[in-house]
Amino acid sequence: MRCHCCGGTMREACSDMPFKLAPTRIVIIKDLPVLLCGECGEHAFTDAVMAKIEEALAKVDERAELEIVKYAA
Repeated sequence: MRCHCCGGTMREACSDMPFKLAPTRIVIIKDLPVLLCGECGEHAFTDAVMAKIEEALAKVDERAELEIVKYAA
């Protein structure tokens, strides 16, 4: 796969990624499989991973300012 920003080669990697859901709410998903560009560092998700991210974000406690969850394949 090619990077949509610079055209570099994307490789599979694992990373902890923050998602800002509101001005005072952040969710960090640990050990998230990503596609990472070796040239510019841009990241992308497969459709399957994005669906799991959406599921995880829908389950977080709306009262928490910071929540850390582990990605479950």
